[in-house]
Amino acid sequence: MAYNELEQRGTSDFPVEFFHIDEHHPRYHMSAHWHSEIELVRVLEGHLEIKLNNNEYLAGPGDIVFVNSETLHQAIPDECVYECIVFHINFLYNDTLSCRYFIESILSGGNVVNEFHPLKNDEFHKAAGDAFHHLSCQSSGYKFKTIAAFYMLLGIIADEHMYHSTVNDKTLVVDKNIVKLKKVLSYMRENYNKNITLEDMAKTAGISFKYFGTFFKNMTRKTPIDYLIEYRIEKASRKLLHTDMSVTDIAYSCGFNDLSYFIKTFKKINKISPGKFRKKQPK
Repeated sequence: MAYNELEQRGTSDFPVEFFHIDEHHPRYHMSAHWHSEIELVRVLEGHLEIKLNNNEYLAGPGDIVFVNSETLHQAIPDECVYECIVFHINFLYNDTLSCRYFIESILSGGNVVNEFHPLKNDEFHKAAGDAFHHLSCQSSGYKFKTIAAFYMLLGIIADEHMYHSTVNDKTLVVDKNIVKLKKVLSYMRENYNKNITLEDMAKTAGISFKYFGTFFKNMTRKTPIDYLIEYRIEKASRKLLHTDMSVTDIAYSCGFNDLSYFIKTFKKINKISPGKFRKKQPK
């Protein structure tokens, strides 16, 4: 299955992206998605209810969540400020065979790193904290320091055996509901700017129309239409920040056929009008 997100992270030689997320960020409410990269999430204030496939965690200040490659994840913030690092782990390959093997095992899913790490005064939180610090400050040598922090983090994970192997786990089965949800989320995200129906979504997921709405809400806590609208608003928010397109053109390019409805919906979700959002946010 195609990755749900195919964005360029950072640069080709440093594929790392750092996000500081508060209520004004386009992705404050983390809709269900997945990607091939590793993601680290650290809560700074408030609480973040985060779901990774079928596992749910309530993260508070200082807690760190490790999102493994291909894991379907979503989050609901509660007066929360949090940070994320998304990075391609394969850029850390080196000539040391054992290190390369361990990195490949994480990337392939052969080894799954423990997901939830409550705040402790330990080496793991120190190394992860260093990575967040260097990426947020971006001194002249921040790339060297960030890479060093990543290697330290992987070394600690290997040393402390903070992972489990799936290679010989005969009880491990692929959750068919996760597979179905990924199919329909990919369809919605690839066609968000088109007129797609619930019938189209249900057919893509391979679920009868009668049960599709219940299935989707059980998996994401949102109706399919609410998810689609929120994703359209997220895409519109990013276009407001990173393009010079007019509000009208953005609305139509994101699947809205009525400008007044777009403005009303945008304001309901982001608590601010599209025009004010564009002026308020740094480019």
